[in-house]
Amino acid sequence: MSTESPITYELFDFLTDLQINNQRPWFAENKQRYQDQVLDPAVELCEQIHDPLLRIAPKLVVTAKRHRGSVMRIYRDTRFSKDKRPFKTNVGISIRHKEANEIHSPGVYLHLEPRDCFLGCGCWKPDRQALNQIRQSIIANPTSWKRTVKQIRSGGIFEISGDSLKRAPRDIDANHPHIEDLRRTDFILTSKFTEQECVHPNFIEQVIDHIQNAKPWMRFLCRAMNLPY
Repeated sequence: MSTESPITYELFDFLTDLQINNQRPWFAENKQRYQDQVLDPAVELCEQIHDPLLRIAPKLVVTAKRHRGSVMRIYRDTRFSKDKRPFKTNVGISIRHKEANEIHSPGVYLHLEPRDCFLGCGCWKPDRQALNQIRQSIIANPTSWKRTVKQIRSGGIFEISGDSLKRAPRDIDANHPHIEDLRRTDFILTSKFTEQECVHPNFIEQVIDHIQNAKPWMRFLCRAMNLPY
C-alpha cells in the first residue's frame, strides 16, 4: 500500500490553536479551517482504511462520513461536566464491530492529538455482562489466553493498558494464575504514534498493520462474547 496520508501538520496546528482558544466565537471564525484541515482529512483517512480493513477484519466497520460516521464529533457534552470547554482538542476515529449497536463489543479507536497520538484495540469500559464474559473465558480457556497475551507482548507493538481493580473480583480466586488480568476493568491494547508517523505516506499501512497484529486479542475478546471476528 502506497497511499498518501491525508493527515498533515495543519491538523495538529489547528488542534494546538484550539487548545489555546477553546471558545465558541473563535471556533466559529475558524470553522472552515477546521473542516479543511481536520474534518475532511479525517474522513479521507476513514475512506482509505475501508478496503484494506475489510480484507483483514471484515466484522469491523469504518464509515467515511462527515456526520454520524466513524469520525467522532468535536463538540463536547458539557451538560454533566464541571469542564465547560465546548470543544474536544483531538480527533477521535471509532471503528466499531458490526454488532456494536446490539452488544458491548470490541472495537478500534484512533486518537490524533498534538503530542498524544495512539491506536487502541479491544474493550474500553465494557459493561458488566461483557466484562464477566471476558473473565469467564479467561478462566475457562487459560492456555488460549496465555498464548494470546504472549503473541501480543512478543510482537512489541502494543502495550496492554487500562484500569484494574485493586483486589480480586468477587467469586474469583485471588490466587488464580491469571489474577492480574482477571482484575482488569479494561481490555485494551494501545500503541503510540508520533506526529511524524501520522503524516508519513505509509501511515495508513501502519494502522492496518497494527490492527492485523491485534487480531489474536480481538479474536479472543469476540469469542468470549460469542461474536465473530
